Amino acid sequence: MMIVQRSRLLLFRVLRHFVPRSTLSSSSKMANEAEQTNLKPFPHFGTLAIHAGQEPEQWNSRAVVPPISMATTFKQDDPGVHRGFEYSRSGNPTRNCFEACVAALEGAKHGLATSSGLSATMLLTHLLKSGEHIVCVDDVYGGTNRYFSKVAAANMGIEISMVDASDLSKLKAAIKPKTKMVWIETPTNPLLKLVDIQGAAEVVHQHEVHLDYQVLVKRSTSYFFIACTSKKKIREYLLVLSWHLFTFSYIWGGAKTLHLRMRQHEINATAVAKFLEGNPRVEKVMYPGLESYPQHELAKKQMTGFGGMVTFFHQREFGEFQKVFQII
Repeated sequence: MMIVQRSRLLLFRVLRHFVPRSTLSSSSKMANEAEQTNLKPFPHFGTLAIHAGQEPEQWNSRAVVPPISMATTFKQDDPGVHRGFEYSRSGNPTRNCFEACVAALEGAKHGLATSSGLSATMLLTHLLKSGEHIVCVDDVYGGTNRYFSKVAAANMGIEISMVDASDLSKLKAAIKPKTKMVWIETPTNPLLKLVDIQGAAEVVHQHEVHLDYQVLVKRSTSYFFIACTSKKKIREYLLVLSWHLFTFSYIWGGAKTLHLRMRQHEINATAVAKFLEGNPRVEKVMYPGLESYPQHELAKKQMTGFGGMVTFFHQREFGEFQKVFQII
């Protein structure tokens, strides 16, 4: 979730997993599996994924599945007078449908799809000016870390501070007068540390920042990617800097089964985590769904699912463990 303020930007990159309760009643087996997970109600998610932004009435052909529009330019009624589209970089019917669908899933007014998560990261840093400051969670995704340190800091003059945001006192101490963005990922990758989202927002409130813009950022390589906001101004600003088309149709297919796949991801991950936890050669297992996980209560509070990622520490030396992994 990204919360953009008058002069500050608070960004949460939240890997949430939505599983509507209605999907869990198709069989007693599924119901039993669901009881072992953190699957919470998320009404109508599956229905929205199939229908939102994809109304057949918007096409003369009444196509049930939105067609892929390959046009580069669109005819205007008069110079400067168009029907929503003029040049493909700034808008495309296929892309608009996809963005509307995901925005509906998130309860937002606008969606903005980019070609990659790194592209979205780059776009968001363009909201800042040289000399301004970003507070970033220290266990941030490697690609984001490299972009912030080697591009944003080195070439754009943006100051970056890496902090353990799971400790809200450290987050509070890192905020400066020039802080314009707080970038938080929860759970982190690969250590699966959690950040108290509500608590972090309260820290920003304490700096007399009036929360105004909210954006949720997701990426399809993990499960899905798009940025959603209810503020038209920020979407229009970022829109002129982003573009991608053809993969939308593939991602769209995945969106329609996301709620089903996330349920199974969690069931599988829970089984793997419990197996590893009982293995004498495993030193430690990090998975939000385990009661032994240090932030298990926070995970139950703010996550709609525990996800499909498991991190564990093996007792062997890395070189020896790597050989075993290569054999596998």
